[in-house]
Amino acid sequence: MVSSQLTLASLASIIPSVLAGFDASSQTNVAVYWGQNSYGQASSQTRLSTYCSNSDINIIPLSFLNGIRTPIANFANAGDNCTVFAGTQLLDCPQIEEDIKACQQEGKTIILSLGGATYTEGGFSDSASAESAADNVWSLFGSDTSTENRPFGSAVIDGFDFDFESTTQNFVPFASRLRSHMDSDSSKTYYLSAAPQCVYPDAAMNDMLNGAISFDYIMIQFYNNYCGIQSFTPGSSTQNNFNFQTWDNWAKQTSKNPNVKILLGVPANTGGGGGYQPASALAPIIQYSKQFSSFGGVMMWDMSQLYQNPGFLDSVYGSLSGSGSGTTPTTTLTTSTRTTTTAPGPTVGVPQWGQ
Repeated sequence: MVSSQLTLASLASIIPSVLAGFDASSQTNVAVYWGQNSYGQASSQTRLSTYCSNSDINIIPLSFLNGIRTPIANFANAGDNCTVFAGTQLLDCPQIEEDIKACQQEGKTIILSLGGATYTEGGFSDSASAESAADNVWSLFGSDTSTENRPFGSAVIDGFDFDFESTTQNFVPFASRLRSHMDSDSSKTYYLSAAPQCVYPDAAMNDMLNGAISFDYIMIQFYNNYCGIQSFTPGSSTQNNFNFQTWDNWAKQTSKNPNVKILLGVPANTGGGGGYQPASALAPIIQYSKQFSSFGGVMMWDMSQLYQNPGFLDSVYGSLSGSGSGTTPTTTLTTSTRTTTTAPGPTVGVPQWGQ
């Protein structure tokens, strides 16, 4: 008979591999953005909890909080299940609240992404207003669940992601204040990430990335640009345009956090971004990127695109893990009509290629 002590030890060794969020020591992290339904069909994006049983996915950034000075959340067709708090433009989303908790129970790291292609505020007029906005964002999504007008109610996210596509100002004091809130809260581990373009230095966020703010990981968009994955030269030890090495140098020489991890950002389907590459073409790119100690895995845009591309996640995970295939089959959501939906407040998703 196997002792109960051995059984518990065996379980303890199994559970972390199944219930795994972001792991700074791993090169197999997979992040997939959810919330914008860029595939554009009525049922190509289902509720958040649908995707959390997939053990190949570690991190799910919720996109987007695309108004910050005046907080506005946009989750495309998922917003149909939300209402609006009286006197605000903020969505009240009990279904997402429920699903965040369910996903966290599955071990997923659930972060809120700020910005997106439709963010137009441009930042803040001064440091004081930036810090005040950070206090407000923390109040709305941080650990004090007694505050009013929280879009996710009693659910507490695992951190924040910055995805700004155009020039901003005074985001260093905003990010510094938000990071301070996260670091001073001992109730859980929080993460801060960013999703810059592959062009270095990033035009929108270089002030934060240039050693001013400590990021736990960044998810670089290696698409829609000349430096994207489509420019990778197979079989070559040096690359002319594909510039993962440039960002690895950033991680080691410029980043405030010298242990920051870099996720290789890719479109999850042909409609997810310019320069899409099938999983077979990504395999040597992943293998090349693995040689850099900063490499931490892959980011995909977005969930709706991914789940219309059967086998893509399995193959990418196989390339990351060396297993040759993923552990959980990708579910295909079958739809027949392309429609748009209306939710309370602004709910138009980010256009294709618009992350």
